[in-house]
Amino acid sequence: MTENADTTAETGPVPEGPGTGVVAAFGRTLKTLRLRAGLDRAECGRRIGYSASTVASFEQGRRIPSPKTIDKADEALGAGGLLSVWKEEVERAQYPVFFQGMAQLEKQAIELLMYDTHVVNGLLQTEEYMRGLLAMRRPPLDQETIEQRVAARLARQEIFDRRPTPLLSFVMDEAVLRHRYGGDDVLRGQLEHLFLVGQKPNVEIQVMPLESEDNAGVNGPFTVVTRKEGKKFVYAETHSTSSLETDPEQTVLAAARYGIIRSQALSPRGSLDFIEGLLGSL
Repeated sequence: MTENADTTAETGPVPEGPGTGVVAAFGRTLKTLRLRAGLDRAECGRRIGYSASTVASFEQGRRIPSPKTIDKADEALGAGGLLSVWKEEVERAQYPVFFQGMAQLEKQAIELLMYDTHVVNGLLQTEEYMRGLLAMRRPPLDQETIEQRVAARLARQEIFDRRPTPLLSFVMDEAVLRHRYGGDDVLRGQLEHLFLVGQKPNVEIQVMPLESEDNAGVNGPFTVVTRKEGKKFVYAETHSTSSLETDPEQTVLAAARYGIIRSQALSPRGSLDFIEGLLGSL
């Protein structure tokens, strides 16, 4: 295949916005190294496990490759690390701008305390549940953005297998577990996943019952992050904006509030029994 035949979409649109410049620059570097290696997109794709059209998307900045894919491309093209050095910046760019700071903190956390009121926390979502949520966005997301968000969210879930293992605590309102986003099959798979993850030794999942008369979390969802040196952060988001609180007084108060929320919710064992009961009713 000639290079001319391989560039039918070369003038395709490149998304705009913060982080896009990094992705576009990586794409140009990938293309330069591919041409230097004398490969068309089809052969490059075969070597890294993607189609020619996906390689084109990478080169044009329309799709963001995973760190593992970048390493594969570096090896396949004999780039000697020229692609791999982009991994951290490209990985950060795969997240919405408002979440990029939090994504970095997750990688440094020794403890995460998460309270959710609307949807299952992203770290606990199944792929089918993710797709169900993203498909409901208005205005609608294009398919490439959906694929990018799914891949990024799944990559975050590597935190469960990280060593040393961080302590992960989730409290969610009962309503979160009853919403049939995506349909009964999606909900069933999500509940089964929660039941399994909740049995990990470093994970606690708790449910705040609808019948509870007390809930210190009425102000909405939030996450408390603790890094290795003990510094705490409080993250909260709404719509397409977020806040990251670093004031020591506020972060300590948020952690204390989370402790109260946890005490008001069902116990971890009782919560798993509750989830099992919901599964039996589907």
